[in-house]
Amino acid sequence: MRTNTWVFPIDRPLGRVLLGYKKRGFGVGKFGGFGGKVEAGETIAAVARKLLEESGLRAKEHNLWYAAHLSFEFPAKPEWDNLVHVFRLEFWEGEPQATQEVRPEWFGFEELPFDRMWADAPHWLVKVLAGEKLQMRFAFEDDNESLLLVEQGGFIPI
Repeated sequence: MRTNTWVFPIDRPLGRVLLGYKKRGFGVGKFGGFGGKVEAGETIAAVARKLLEESGLRAKEHNLWYAAHLSFEFPAKPEWDNLVHVFRLEFWEGEPQATQEVRPEWFGFEELPFDRMWADAPHWLVKVLAGEKLQMRFAFEDDNESLLLVEQGGFIPI
């Protein structure tokens, strides 16, 4: 199972979150967090590096707050199975910029594009934006889109 990170920049005064629209690669055509695969030996600095690469935003490690531990299982495509460490970010430098891989877009907390996200997102994203810490497990149907199983457990920090 591969390990990934996602970070969600939050503009709390304006009640909005920055999501990335995937233009290519895994998750193409969907909105999600900024991040990606964690390479062997990488630390939390990888989260900040991926955010910069995908959005142009600069984050300091001490401003990345651990929010969730999510496990995703795709029985029909086990190579897609992954464990994701989710971070919230409320302080950064720079303005969002599109890249070849991702187009950043702001969404109000009440206007999240769940119809253009993975099916699991409604089960956890609002909670993460509200400051909750959680651990969840998702299993997908054979179509790799529909949810078969949703489990929520206690929070286990990294």
